[in-house]
Amino acid sequence: MTQLPEAFLRRMHRQLGDPGYADYLSAMERTRPRALRVNTLKTDVAAFLSLADAALTPDEIVPEGFFVPEDFPVGTNPLHAAGLFYMQEPSAQFPAALLCAKPHETVLDLCAAPGGKTGQLAAGMQNTGLLIANEIVPQRAGVLSGTLERLGVQNAVVTNMRPDALCPLLSGSCDAVLVDAPCSGEGMFRKEPQAVCDWSEAHVRASAERQRRILESAAVCVKPGGRLVYSTCTFSPEENEETVAWFLAAHPAFSCAAQKRFYPHTSTGEGQFAALLLRDDSPVPAAIEKTQSGGRRVPSRKGKPINPATDAALDRFFKETMTVRPGATPLFLPDGRVFLQPERVPDALSEMRVLSCGVLAGELRGERFRPAHALFLAYPGDEFLTALTLDGAALFAFLAGETVPCDPSLTGYAAVCVHGHPLGFGKCDRGTLKNHLPKGLRLR
Repeated sequence: MTQLPEAFLRRMHRQLGDPGYADYLSAMERTRPRALRVNTLKTDVAAFLSLADAALTPDEIVPEGFFVPEDFPVGTNPLHAAGLFYMQEPSAQFPAALLCAKPHETVLDLCAAPGGKTGQLAAGMQNTGLLIANEIVPQRAGVLSGTLERLGVQNAVVTNMRPDALCPLLSGSCDAVLVDAPCSGEGMFRKEPQAVCDWSEAHVRASAERQRRILESAAVCVKPGGRLVYSTCTFSPEENEETVAWFLAAHPAFSCAAQKRFYPHTSTGEGQFAALLLRDDSPVPAAIEKTQSGGRRVPSRKGKPINPATDAALDRFFKETMTVRPGATPLFLPDGRVFLQPERVPDALSEMRVLSCGVLAGELRGERFRPAHALFLAYPGDEFLTALTLDGAALFAFLAGETVPCDPSLTGYAAVCVHGHPLGFGKCDRGTLKNHLPKGLRLR
C-alpha cells in the first residue's frame, strides 16, 4: 500500500471509528477490482457476455456492470475499440444511475471528462434528447470527445467552458444535471498514487470552496421539478455532506432525496459519494451572466447556410455508403466539417465554446465529402451498404493500421466490423481495403 499522509489517516480514524478504520486499512492493502460497464447504445448484456470470452461477475450497482479478471484485455481488445464497453469501477457507475437520465430529456454533465458517466447518461437517454457534456480543461475536453465518439454517442454537445460562463446560457432548461465535481481524490488513493501526493488539508478546504462555486452555477440550470446529482470521489465531510447542507441552506427550492457513500471496505470498488437533490416547482431565478476568465467569451463557430452543391455531395455519400440517410440535421461549418446534430440543440449554441455538436460526419472539400471515423462508430454495421466483418490476423492487422485484402468487386467506403459492430472504416479499391483508422487509435 502507498504510504498515506498521517493527517489523512487521523481524519479517517475519527470518521470511521476503530473497527471501520481497521477494515479500511485492510481494504487498502487488497488489489483493487477491475470492472466494466456494457455500452447498451451498441449491444445488450446477453450479447456482450457471449462475445467477451471471459468469466465476468455482475457488480451490485447497475445491471450493465461487471467485474473482470486481471488478465482481461482492454487496449488490444477489438470489442473495446468498437465501443461495446467502458472500463469503470462499480461505485463510479452510481452517480449517473442515481440521476436516471431518460429519453428525450435535456441533461447537463457539467464536469464530464473523461466521459464514462456521460456515456452512461447517453445510454439511459437512448441517444435521444440533448446531452450537454462540459469540461473546463481543454486537454480533458478532447479526451471526453474521444470517449463519446468511441461509445457511439449521437446526442451530445461537447463544450469547453467555465461553469459560471456556461450555466447562465442554460438557465432553467435542464431536466437533470450531474455535477461530478473535482475533489481531493481521497477515494482514488488505491487507484491513483498521484492523488496521495497531491493531498493536504488545505487541498480539501480549497476543493470544498470550488465545489460550492460549481454547485452555485449548476443550480440555475435545473428546471422546476428537475433534479441534480452532486458526486465526488472523496471521503471528507467538508466536500460531501457539509457541501450538500450548505447548498440546501442557500437554495430552499431544493431538497435532498437520497445520499450514499462508498468505501473500499464496505463495497467492492473505490471511494464515492453522491446525493440526489430535487428542485420544487417554483420559478428559476434569473441567472447572472459571467464571462470566461480573461474577460471574453469565445463563441463557437456558427454553421453556414446550406449550399445546394455541398448538401448534394453529402447526400451522394450517404446514398453510396449507407442504407438510409441519417435523419439528423446536418450542421455545416465554415472549415468544411459537417456534424449530424442531436434532435435539438441549446438556444445559445452560438455563444458557447463548442468542440462537437452531435456526430462528426466528415469534411467537405469542394464538392467532395470525406467521412470521419466518428460516423462509422455512431451507427450499427447493418446501416452501411458495405460492412466487412474481420477476425483473426486480418482484424488485428486492421487495428494496427495496415491494409487488408477484400473482395475485388467492392469499391468505395466500407465499415470494418468485429462481430458486426463497426470499429472503423476503410476504402475498397481493386481487392485492397485502404485503412482509414486514425493514427492515434492504431495498435502499436
